[in-house]
Amino acid sequence: MGDCVGDWVWDGGRSSVDLLNTLRDRVRGGRETLHTPDDLARWLREAGFTQIGAAGPADLAAARRLRGAIDSAVFAAAEGRPVPDAAAQAINEVAGAVPLAPRLALDAAGRPSRVPSGPAVATALAQVAVDAIDLVTGAETGRLRVCAADDCGLRFVDRSPARNRQWCSMRRCGNRAKAGRHYARGRARS
Repeated sequence: MGDCVGDWVWDGGRSSVDLLNTLRDRVRGGRETLHTPDDLARWLREAGFTQIGAAGPADLAAARRLRGAIDSAVFAAAEGRPVPDAAAQAINEVAGAVPLAPRLALDAAGRPSRVPSGPAVATALAQVAVDAIDLVTGAETGRLRVCAADDCGLRFVDRSPARNRQWCSMRRCGNRAKAGRHYARGRARS
């Protein structure tokens, strides 16, 4: 079982961007946080997909492929470059793998509940893929950023009014950068 729950961050602003951030420390070559199918299932539950049961090795491989395709597609679109055809195909494959419409299920007493229409992990990944499609084709395309901290590399959607957010999170990278600048100014005066 992976030991990565503490590494997951939810500062991306969208489920597709939060999936991108499951590959951490990209600046240093990358560090995987989705090591096992159980890690994927836990990440999906923490991301808000509450109907997730067990995930399998194929689900983990699909999530990692989707993550790579999203990264290629959203940064190409954000930079005004053509989206790679392979990335679009991979996203479309996951998005179209299962219908997204939920079903109404009734228990033995007739109480209703909402259940995914397909396998829970596949449905959740399809929803993440649809979110990526919306990001690549929508108004937020140009708002995708990479944290300005030299040692971070997390992705996020900049929803600041001035569109000038630099850090994935003020409490993580922003405060560290500000403290570093303050320390440097103090040393320069000495």
